[in-house]
Amino acid sequence: MFAPQPPPKSRLGVYRQLSPNAGVHLSPLCFGGGTIGDRWHEKFGVGYMDKESSFKILDTFFEMGGNFIDTANSYQDGRSEEFIGEWAEARRIRDQVFIATKYASNPHLHSDDESIKQKILYAGTSVKSMHISVEASLKKLRTSYIDLFYVHYWDYTTSIQEVMHALHALVMARKVLYLGISDAPAWVVSQANQYARDHALTPFSVYQGQWNVMDRSFERDIIPMARNQGSIVFSIPLSLYLSPFDPTNKHPLRFFPCPAAFDTAIIGMALAPWGVLAGGKIRSDEEEERRRQTGEKGRTFASPNWERTESEKKICDALEVVKKEVGAENITAVAIAYLLHKTPYVFPIVGLRKPEQLQQNIEALEISLTKDHLKFLDGVVPFEAGFPHNLLGDGTEYDPFTMASGEREKWPVAGVLTGRKLPKP
Repeated sequence: MFAPQPPPKSRLGVYRQLSPNAGVHLSPLCFGGGTIGDRWHEKFGVGYMDKESSFKILDTFFEMGGNFIDTANSYQDGRSEEFIGEWAEARRIRDQVFIATKYASNPHLHSDDESIKQKILYAGTSVKSMHISVEASLKKLRTSYIDLFYVHYWDYTTSIQEVMHALHALVMARKVLYLGISDAPAWVVSQANQYARDHALTPFSVYQGQWNVMDRSFERDIIPMARNQGSIVFSIPLSLYLSPFDPTNKHPLRFFPCPAAFDTAIIGMALAPWGVLAGGKIRSDEEEERRRQTGEKGRTFASPNWERTESEKKICDALEVVKKEVGAENITAVAIAYLLHKTPYVFPIVGLRKPEQLQQNIEALEISLTKDHLKFLDGVVPFEAGFPHNLLGDGTEYDPFTMASGEREKWPVAGVLTGRKLPKP
């Protein structure tokens, strides 16, 4: 009756809870849908993926156990959502995958559609932009609901109140199941989630942003914010919400609190980092020389400088050292494992065009790093946290002012899931 499922083909099929306040279980790596589509090849130099090749790599991801897919209304000028939606419909697996998409970016910014003469209302985080985007995404994805809906970036114009009430309405309408926010300051996320708790609205469960071993600014405020959002709180969003009557009619003037007024809630956030391989700059010296000789070069989507700087080369050399110590095959896998070992509830977003790239990324799930490994990688190029972090730390240890008053031990932050190989059948 309760016979276990067949063992998964890879560690990608060993699922993890998304976050403390999101009980859905997902593959530990998220498929980055920015590579899916055929509209950005000539415009931005992104690798070309027609429908056939897109379906093929999505099939491989799913067959290996992957169920977490990330896209956005603007990726590949909308083609990414279209291909992912067609693929899920053709394979009849819509309810077996968890699809995340986003709004705020303008899907028609680079469009050749002459019927769209004014593009202003398609951008930003307003309710108008949100409404247009979610309805279009539902059609392109060929679905009646979106699993995870992100605010793609914070526009500093729309109020937190407007955004959170409108997002909650989508959840109540069951057009959206979970909420996330991307590329926003930590203080905005904290304030938005506090507003949601205070007004019985749906909070953000996931934060998406740039993070990799070469750029650790994510660790300055975002990770401490997400860690704090993961603490247990006693939520009393409507503790003074009173009804002018008692439904029993025994005490017509008696006021009573709403049923959920004194609930205990666990408000936590997952982290979905993008750019985990630093735009392809995590490579060996031999690979870089090969690219130089063949003229293949590297990714120039964000910058024309595809070659690594001296500090980036030092980090790659350090990854090579760790790779040998743990017996890994690829430094890219070590770079992803590094993120998975830094803090809990991390779901790296990986861009894929070839099956071998997926295999290299899956290796990260089998790597177990020690604290010494993390300390070694962190020390190659020192990270300047800046004030007040360089004075107080990040909260995982007591600050020097507190320790001066006497020895004490601090409860550790929730642990991470270390990598391990699947047992052979």
